[in-house]
Order: sequence, then structure tokens, then C-alpha cells
Amino acid sequence: MPITANNTNRKSWLEVLENSDFPIQNIPFGVFLTKENVVTVGTRIGDFAIDLGALQQLNYFEGIELTDDMFMQDTLNDFISDGQKTWRLVRNRIADLFDEKNPKLRDSVKDRDIVIFKMDDVEMQLPVLIGDYTDFYSSKEHATNVGKMFRDPENALLPNWLHIPVGYHGRSSTIVPSGIPVHRPMGQTLPNGETTPVFGPSRLVDFELETAFITTDANIMGENIPVTEAEDYIFGMVLLNDWSARDIQKWEYVPLGPFLAKNFASSISPWIVTMDALEPFRTKGPKQEPTPLPYLQQKGKHSFDINLEVAIQPENAEPTVVSHSNFKHMYWTMSQQLAHHTSNGCRVNSGDMMGSGTISGPTEDSFGSMLELTWGGKNPIKLNDGTERKFINDNDTVIMKGFCQNGHVRIGFGEVSSKLLPPFVRK
Repeated sequence: MPITANNTNRKSWLEVLENSDFPIQNIPFGVFLTKENVVTVGTRIGDFAIDLGALQQLNYFEGIELTDDMFMQDTLNDFISDGQKTWRLVRNRIADLFDEKNPKLRDSVKDRDIVIFKMDDVEMQLPVLIGDYTDFYSSKEHATNVGKMFRDPENALLPNWLHIPVGYHGRSSTIVPSGIPVHRPMGQTLPNGETTPVFGPSRLVDFELETAFITTDANIMGENIPVTEAEDYIFGMVLLNDWSARDIQKWEYVPLGPFLAKNFASSISPWIVTMDALEPFRTKGPKQEPTPLPYLQQKGKHSFDINLEVAIQPENAEPTVVSHSNFKHMYWTMSQQLAHHTSNGCRVNSGDMMGSGTISGPTEDSFGSMLELTWGGKNPIKLNDGTERKFINDNDTVIMKGFCQNGHVRIGFGEVSSKLLPPFVRK
């Protein structure tokens, strides 16, 4: 079935600013709360939020097989479960409805008033009920940098890294949408030169620049997903700030890996950009040497050219961009990650989230964490307000943005923005 929604000649009757992340060719999916306290599934064009529940009730999805309450829910899980054919039909239909040449909704003032909201008048929610969250470690540059800092610089990558997409299971209960502040975590750390740990606030809170993909129901327990089919089970992508507490991490991660240093907060952008919308931005990833085992081998373009940036904004000051990176630097692709994840028969469900791992590029200004950008705090970054940062201070806001652009269209994710508050104090 063709993806007619991607037609770059299409224009919307809704106003869309030139550099908007959300032209009519994007049509992401999310969940928002209206001023009337109604939660609905929606999409976005320009600076307008579109109530898909209202569109469905007004019969604008006639001819597409949908359950009666498909878009009148507080998560996208059921829609995602319906599979790729339904996603594409719905997205194509939305593109047609909002095409400047289509008068059906454009000329119905009554329906427009029910369906369309200004973004300033809605509150974005977590788009899916995330049952399980896996975080990978798939940037060769990031893994090499961390290996150099914490282990032998001559053998920075562990022996398994070039053979499998390394990952761990995270915690879905503390994943929050953009705009929700997070607290500096408390935890055990081992101060330099000491032999006995102490308990207190983390002193080395860091961001991790990541993306994440959201899956549909992929398999039954015991079944693996071939790498050639894996992309069929990926609904779309979000930006992910996977907050980390480096001092807690350093003390706790041996022998079982990430735990409390990672699961206190993960922030995601609220609009899921579909793989269909990202289709024009396919590109080849880095050459994989040695050649992966057969179940991970793939040919063609399975990475995506997504420009990424991170800014730090101190309280009452302007933001400073501290990193420019790109998703195409990732060594392991999303389809390889999903194929490996299910290779042992692990079940993957609708709404599961898979983090890419920190996305670092080959240059110092493209590193995806403060750990790398300041090389463990040895080289502080100067911000626009004259202050310096080794890691993230209380009341700093970390802002991540991402977009794809070619000669025809710009498709973006908006942003994931979250403020770091002091440790939570129980009243």
C-alpha cells in the first residue's frame, strides 16, 4: 500500500511555519488533555493538535476498520496493536483531510471547532502505556569513550560488543513525557580514596542523548523475529533523555550492570513519529566488522539521518547548545536490536519501548553525554551565562531536539525538555 501521506507537494489548509517539525507530511501520533479535561488520541500539524477521537465520532475515518473507541482512549496501545496496514490507512486519510485541496473538513466550521486545538491549549501526556523498557548500548563511539575512561584505553570495547547489540532491561514506571521535572536521585556512592560507601544525593547527574522506538505486538513467547521482518513491528520513534547518575553507576554496576543510577527518570518527547514518515531519510549505518552472525546480517539502508542536539538552560538564563549529533552514527540498527531481543524467544508487546543507547558521533562536539563532553568532569563546559558545567546542576533544564531534512521536507520530533530539581524531600 503506498504512503500517500509523504507526498512532498502536499500543503495543508492549516498554517504551518516554514521550519516547523510538523508539516502535513509528518502526522505523528500522541495523546493530549484538552481544556475540558478530555483525554484523546491525536496528531499534530504545525502548531495545531487534532483530536482523532472527535474525527472518528464525526465519521471521518469511514471505510477504515477501526474499533468504535480506537481514538477515545488515554493511550495509543490499541491503535499500535492494529498493525502497519491500519497505521498507514489512518495516516493517509489524515493527510487527505487536511490537504488544502480537500474542502470536506476545511469548509465545515462546526466540525473544525470540535476537532482542532491550538498546541498552547492542550497538555501532552505519555503516548503509550509502556509495559517494558529495554535500553541498548549501540553507539561505538560512546562505548569506546566510556571504555577509555573506565577501563584499558587500548581495549576500550569489551569482546562481545562487536558481536551483539548489548542492552539491559530498564524501568518503565519512571518514564515521563517532556515538561515533567525530575528529582536528583539519592543513592550509595563510594567517594574517591574511600573504602566505605556513603548515602546521599548524586553529585554527577548526567543526560544521555538517545532515541527510542515503540513496538507493536511482535511475537508469542518462544518465537524469534527475523531481522528482515523486524521493521514491520516498529511503530515509530521518540527522543529520549535517559537520565543517569554517574557516581551511583560507578559503585553499583559491577557485576550486573545498570540499576538505580538509570531507573530514577527517563524523559521522552510526546509525539511518536512513524517509521512511514521517516522513510525518505533512510541511510546506511557504519560498516560492521567483523560481519555479524547470520541472524543479525542485513543489506540496504536500515539507519536514518536524524539530526540531534542537546542544550542546557540554567534557571532564568538562555539555553546553550552543548552537543550536535546524528542517529546515523549508531553501529547497531533498530531492526538488529529487535531481532536480537527476540532471538531467545523473549515476547515483545504493543507499547514496549527500546532505547537506542547514548548517541555519540566521531567528534568531541557530537558526544551524547556530559560524561564524554567534559571527559569525566576534567574539561568543564562554559555556558552562555558565563557559568560552567561538569555535570547537570539543580534547576538546569536539559532540552533535546531532533529532525530530518532533505531538499523537499523537514520532519521533526519537537523536543524533550525536562528540569532537574533538588532531591525529593518527604513532608
